[in-house]
Amino acid sequence: MSAPILNLQNISYTLGGRPLLDGAELSVSAGERLCLVGRNGSGKSTLLRIAAGELEQDNGEHFLQPGLKVHYLPQEPDLSAWKTVFDYVTADLDETTHYRARTMLSELGMNGNETCASLSGGEARRSALARALATEPDLLLLDEPTNHLDLPCIAWLEKELLASGAGMIIISHDRRFLETLCKAVIWLDQGKTQRLDARFAHFESWRDEQIELAERAAHKLDRQIAREEDWMRYGVTARRKRNVRRVAELSALRAERHDIASRQKGTLKLEASEADNTSKIVIAAENVSWAYSDRTLIQDLTLKISKGDRLGICGANGAGKTTLLRLLVGNMEPQTGEVRRSPSIKMVTLDQQRSALDGDQSVASFLTDGHGEIIQVGTEKRHVIGYMKDFLFRPEQARTPVSHLSGGERGRLALAAALARPSNLLVLDEPTNDLDLETLDLLQDMLGDYSGTVLLVSHDRDFLDRLATSTLVAERDGSWIEYAGGYSDMLAQRKGHAPTERQQKSSTASTSDRNRSSLSSIARETTKLSYKEQRELDQLPGRLEKLEKDAALCRNALADPELYNRDPVRFEKITAALEKTEQQLSAAEERWVELESKREELMS
Repeated sequence: MSAPILNLQNISYTLGGRPLLDGAELSVSAGERLCLVGRNGSGKSTLLRIAAGELEQDNGEHFLQPGLKVHYLPQEPDLSAWKTVFDYVTADLDETTHYRARTMLSELGMNGNETCASLSGGEARRSALARALATEPDLLLLDEPTNHLDLPCIAWLEKELLASGAGMIIISHDRRFLETLCKAVIWLDQGKTQRLDARFAHFESWRDEQIELAERAAHKLDRQIAREEDWMRYGVTARRKRNVRRVAELSALRAERHDIASRQKGTLKLEASEADNTSKIVIAAENVSWAYSDRTLIQDLTLKISKGDRLGICGANGAGKTTLLRLLVGNMEPQTGEVRRSPSIKMVTLDQQRSALDGDQSVASFLTDGHGEIIQVGTEKRHVIGYMKDFLFRPEQARTPVSHLSGGERGRLALAAALARPSNLLVLDEPTNDLDLETLDLLQDMLGDYSGTVLLVSHDRDFLDRLATSTLVAERDGSWIEYAGGYSDMLAQRKGHAPTERQQKSSTASTSDRNRSSLSSIARETTKLSYKEQRELDQLPGRLEKLEKDAALCRNALADPELYNRDPVRFEKITAALEKTEQQLSAAEERWVELESKREELMS
C-alpha cells in the first residue's frame, strides 16, 4: 500500500472527563475509498471533523500530506454567507475553472441563480456536492452525502465518485452506496477503530464476529473473577504479601469487567402492534389524477393494494411521492378519479419530517400521551421505562425534552410511538432518515414479520430491495408504473435504466415552495442558540464537573479490596450509584457536544 496522504494515530477527544474517542486511528492513501461506520453518537462526525482540521484532538498525531487539497462536506452545509448558489459553488475556484461549477450544477438539476436563503434541504445538499466535486480535491471527506438526495442524484453521485481519483472517507447509512464505492471499512465503536480490508458486504458478518469475540473475553473474565472471589472467601489466610497482591489484582479485574460492561450497548427491540383486517383489498385507486397549475404529478393512476402487500414508492424529488401517499390514505381527495379504502383499516403513519414530535414534551410524556407512566403497546400495558429500553433509551432520558434528542434518537422515538399503536397499515415516508445501520437491520426484520400492509417511500435502494413486494415508480408527465419486486427487480425490468426525471423549476412557485421560502426566512433570523439552549450550555460544565466528582468518589470507595467482604450491600449500592452516575455523565457530555456544535455552526 502506498504512503498515506492522511494519517490519524491514537486520537483522543474527551469531554467532561469521559472520552468520546479513545485511541482511534484513521489512514487513507491516494485514491483509496473508505467508509466510516458506527452507531449514532459513536463519534463518526467528530473523527471526520478532526481529520478535516475543524476540531483539535486532545491527544494523538494528525498527519496531512503537505500541499494536499482537502474538501469536507458536513451533514448540514451552511450557505448563509453567499447570495446565490453559483457564488457559493465557485468560492474556491478561479474564473478559469468556473465552467466546472456550471457543469456540476447542470448535472444536479440547478442553474446557479438560485438564492441560497430559499434553498430546500435537497437543493442545499446538491449545491454542496457541486462545490466539493468542482474543486477537484485530492481528499474528500463526506458526511452523509446522500441525505436529502433522490435516486437519480444518488446514481449520478456514485458515477462521479467512482470516476474521481481522490481519496475518500465516507459516512453513510446507505448500504448500496457504501458497497458500490468503498473497498475498506473503518468501524468506530466505543471510541476505538478497527479496519476491515474488504467491501461493505462483508462488514456485518465480520462485526458480529468481533462482538462474539468480545463477549467470549467478557465471559472468560467473569470466570476468572469468580475464581478470585472464591479464593478471597476461603483462601485469604497465609502468605500475606501474596494475598495483598491477589486482592489488588481482583480489584483490577472487577474494574476491567465493569469497563467492558459499560461499553456493551443495549439491543434494540422492534415489534409492531398489529390489528386485524378482514378485507383482502386494502386500497383501490381508479383513474386518480392530481395536478398543479404548472405541473401534473399524477395522471390516471389505477392501483390495487392487497392485504400483506409492501408497496415501495420511489422517484425524483418533486415527482409527487408524498402527494400520492396522502391521496391513497385519505388525507387529500383526488381531483379526478376515486380511491376506495377498506373500512377495517387501522393506520399508523411515520412522516419524514417527524411532525408528531413535540419539542416541549418529555420522552416519556410523548410516548404515553401525557398519561402517567404506563404505555399501551397493542393489547399489552407496559411501563414506559421498559419500553424506552427496547429502543435504546436510558431510564434517565424519560424526562429529557424531545428537542434535546439527536437526530437518530428522534428517529427511534418516532418509531417507538408509531409501533406501539395497533395497526394493519403502516405508512412510512423516508423511515430510514437518521437511523444507524443496526437500527435499520432491526426495522427491516420487524417489517418483514409484519402481517399487515406497508406503504413505503424511500430513497434507500437496499431497504426497498429487502422489503418491497412491488415498486411504484414516477415516470414522465405524471404517469406511474408498478413493477414486481424491489428496486433491483425494477431496474432489471427496465433493462437497467433507472427513472431520471427531476422536477423542473418554474417561475410560478408551488405552495410547498412558498412554504419552504417562508421557513427559510425564519431560519435566517436564527443566528444564535435559544435562551433555553444557551442557559443549558452555560450550566453543563458545572454539571459535568459535579458528576465526574461523584463518579470519582464511587470509584475510590470500590477500590477498597475489603469492601465486598465487609459490607456486600454497600458494595452493590455504590456499584449501582456509579453506573447511574456514569450514564448521566455520558448523557450530559453528548448534550454538551450537540449544543456546542450547534453554537459553532450558527456563529460560523
